[in-house]
Amino acid sequence: MKLFQQLLVAGAAVSMIAPLGAQATDINLEDMNSYSNSSKSSGFTNNYLNIQPGDWAHQSIKDLVKSRGCDINVNDKALTRFEAASIVNSCLGDVAEVSNIERTLIDEFSSELALLRGRIDGIEARMNEFEAGSFSDTTTMDGKAVFILGAVDNITDAYATGTDTTPGSEAVTLSYVYQMNLNTSFTGDDNLYVRLKAGGGDGENFEQKFATYHNETTDNTNDIHVDKIWYTFPVSDKVTATIGPRIENYYMLAAAPSVYKPKLLKAFRFGGHGTAFGASTSVGAGLKYVGDNGFASSITLNSQGGDDTNGILTETDRSKINIMGAYTADNYHVSATYTTQNLGYTGGANYFSTAAANQGVDTTGLALRAWWRPSELDSAVPTVSVGFDSTSYDTDNGFKDGNGYSVALNWTDMFQADDTVGVAFGQPIKGTDHTDGSTDDTDPFIWELYYSFRPNDSIEITPGIFGGTDVNSVANTDDDVFGAVVATTFKF
Repeated sequence: MKLFQQLLVAGAAVSMIAPLGAQATDINLEDMNSYSNSSKSSGFTNNYLNIQPGDWAHQSIKDLVKSRGCDINVNDKALTRFEAASIVNSCLGDVAEVSNIERTLIDEFSSELALLRGRIDGIEARMNEFEAGSFSDTTTMDGKAVFILGAVDNITDAYATGTDTTPGSEAVTLSYVYQMNLNTSFTGDDNLYVRLKAGGGDGENFEQKFATYHNETTDNTNDIHVDKIWYTFPVSDKVTATIGPRIENYYMLAAAPSVYKPKLLKAFRFGGHGTAFGASTSVGAGLKYVGDNGFASSITLNSQGGDDTNGILTETDRSKINIMGAYTADNYHVSATYTTQNLGYTGGANYFSTAAANQGVDTTGLALRAWWRPSELDSAVPTVSVGFDSTSYDTDNGFKDGNGYSVALNWTDMFQADDTVGVAFGQPIKGTDHTDGSTDDTDPFIWELYYSFRPNDSIEITPGIFGGTDVNSVANTDDDVFGAVVATTFKF
């Protein structure tokens, strides 16, 4: 009985290595002819190395395969003893009870099974060494590397005056972004997300907000660091909570405000990267409700003073609270997001000028978003995403209001599978109704046009052009720009 139990354990161990080979219980009998062992039995009429058709063991193995439903093809040809033992292991590896015939087969090939057991012990030891240095089995990792090759005409003159002392040059540059995403679940319903990121090399050409700021650009200079980290967990069937020391508010929204895929300018994200959805990475928390009828809502908080001595929601904290209400059907969406910002929460949003941003001033705003997509995405009819942002400032010295808009179109599968054509245009938030009675900001305008295609499942290539007029109100000179870029994304 003890030997029998050991052999069953050996069978179970052998069954574990099937995924290392054919990833099924299939056994390639042709490849196993080099393995053999001598027999202890005198019950064979043939030589001890082969089991011929007609032998009781050969027929018993065929019956075993059939009765146990093993996915193994046993032809009417001779089997080596090692082949026979492997079939017995595959068919009986996870079986609790065996018949008399099956027990006889186990006894018959005990030497071969013992040999298999020795090999599996070695494999298990090596696997244990590997697993000791690997991630938890609830952690997954994916990532991407992006090469950005391009240039921007007239960027030096357009941004010669302003807050950025290094406005870039018209030279062709090649920059990169490297990103790794780690997701870990502890209960099956929660998720700890960590994003590691590095990048650089663009020479400031693709970092100028709003008209040249590339969607993939990062301001990290070759240093891999924790770019995002937060934890999401369910509160109830329809309510989810998120909290993290490094997060932006749009990761906690109740619904996607846009289906447009911006491949060039970040200004076209979320139907316009305006007051509500523009948010620098900071301490954040949010609650999201998603109903079964298409309605959803969320409330989010971001605090730029939450990781320093200012603290969260203090008088000196630059903070932002967003409240979204949304309805999403199969092919359309509408939403409204109210935002309130203490001391003019800095960063993120695409304003026409620093004067329009009114940093240091309490701000409220409303973001209206809508999108529609056809039932057949591979048609000549595009998806349409639109957005409008309105902003009010609590100030006695500067612009009292501001507004901006965005219109974006996407076509998919137009020339080949998984390709995308994108066209977008709009206006970043410009200031209006100045307290001194002066005229409004000059009307800025930006646009992008790109074609994205995949030579294979892991690589995406996106050539495109973009431009803008009156992109820098501070310059008040020749501030029109035109850019061309090719972005290549390697996903892993």
